[in-house]
Amino acid sequence: MPEGDPIMDPARKQQVAEAAREAMYARDHAARALGIQVTEVAPGFARCTMTVRQDMVNGHDILHGGLCFTLADTCFAYACNSHNRVTVAQSASVTFCAPGKLGDVLTAEGTETWQQGRGGVTDVTVTNQDGVVLAMFRGNSRTIKGQVADLPGEEAAQ
Repeated sequence: MPEGDPIMDPARKQQVAEAAREAMYARDHAARALGIQVTEVAPGFARCTMTVRQDMVNGHDILHGGLCFTLADTCFAYACNSHNRVTVAQSASVTFCAPGKLGDVLTAEGTETWQQGRGGVTDVTVTNQDGVVLAMFRGNSRTIKGQVADLPGEEAAQ
């Protein structure tokens, strides 16, 4: 949790993370179009799933790297924004470790590993249904003005 955050109660932090997820997902047309589900959130954490469809497979008959990156980037976004402070990607990198295949059920798990002031680092690992690591993603975030969800009694981050 960011230093100096006025929300101290762990149950309230979880409520805030869930409210941020719901508000973001309602506006997240890309994630919904790709079938990405945000299955779990907690302060500084997110888990997302996606099933590899035919339209996600490239000319080598494996998951297109850009779509694997998109799953990881989506997970990154939900982990970063779980504190209800509008946070965007400043930079990101990915290492592809193994290919995804048609029908694979992918899981991305992202954990905010460092956050100070307006900057943060979040690491995401993408695995398939057998636990094989397909990709490792690191995103650098920047918090900007505003809240993700409109929650009574909370001021928007500046």
